[in-house]
Amino acid sequence: MHPSDMSVEMILSHLGEEEHLKGAVVPPIFQTSLFVRESCRSVGPLTCDDPDITGYGYSRVANPTLRLAEKKLAALEHCDECKLFGSGMGAISAGILSAVESGSHVVCVDTVYGPTKRFVIEYLARFGVTHTIVDSSCTDSILDACKPETTLIVVESPSSIVFQFHDLRRIGAFCRERGITTLIDNTYAAGLLQQPADYGIDLIAHSGSKYFGGHSDIIAGVLCGSRDRIKKLERQEYELVGGAMAPFPAWLLLRGLRTLKVRMRAHEETANAVAPWLAAQPWVDQVLHISLPDFPQRDLFKAQMSGSGGLFSFIPKTQDPDVICRFVDALNVFQRGVSWGGFESLAVTLPMEVMAWGGSKWVVRLFCGLESAGDLIADLNQASSAF
Repeated sequence: MHPSDMSVEMILSHLGEEEHLKGAVVPPIFQTSLFVRESCRSVGPLTCDDPDITGYGYSRVANPTLRLAEKKLAALEHCDECKLFGSGMGAISAGILSAVESGSHVVCVDTVYGPTKRFVIEYLARFGVTHTIVDSSCTDSILDACKPETTLIVVESPSSIVFQFHDLRRIGAFCRERGITTLIDNTYAAGLLQQPADYGIDLIAHSGSKYFGGHSDIIAGVLCGSRDRIKKLERQEYELVGGAMAPFPAWLLLRGLRTLKVRMRAHEETANAVAPWLAAQPWVDQVLHISLPDFPQRDLFKAQMSGSGGLFSFIPKTQDPDVICRFVDALNVFQRGVSWGGFESLAVTLPMEVMAWGGSKWVVRLFCGLESAGDLIADLNQASSAF
């Protein structure tokens, strides 16, 4: 069965697993650095055109455990191919490098992941690549920033702190017409809630450490795209920079993918219960949750996504950072941490230029893990005495 004819559940549980080794229901880990050959005439590296296990040569280039996960993730994102990297930044950096050369210009929205913005501003400048950082609150500002030498637009939609959306259909159509590569950080959507390739976006990146892993025990990066783009990137940035994921984290990623849809449903249901409760509290100024009826970009959310996740932020009425930190420190179920997407609920305070919501603000970002909504609400309620 072709991946396009398979349900999400079949992709996550069975795609690529047609052949079991000695009946093992869980595919084994190919924890090996190299693969020997029967003939000296077959020592070339495996590419995404040659998925036969007998063609593998060196795990820095390709490995059967990685290929299995890559097949599932490519199908999930409605793409031809996928490559797994040792970290989300490894995937994003490789995607960016594949689309620029000396003299290129990059347009990057201001709400992307911080290290992504640093890579564009600081690292690319060393090689003669210029950039424009744009206000992400308006798609027009992204398109208007393009120049004749623009080769890449980098977005994150929705972004992971203020949850800014961009009109992906407009951006995709504009860039396809002009030959500009588009790259999106799609980590929030986890490959389930939004498929940017359907809107014309070229490269789709994820931090696989988040929802894909699901257990807060791996660092992983994912990059999906067309066969031509990924094949070119595989022979350049992937192989030469050496950012391939190791087999064991890839095996753990496969484990996480099996429960991805069920976990995402639980995260969404919990956050959709906690966010409205927060919005009704006297110590909360605004809740930034994409599924709330008063979310400023609700039309784009409804047009581009099929649901929401467990991550959202709120702006406390007090903007005293000491008071806000006392609140976060008083939480017991929510732990203090910067990541998200695992089984555990997390909270972090962040000073943000909240462009679309009126100036500089302190926000509290919350991730609802797999605890019950009642327990999380009770935790937030007891900590609110700090206000």
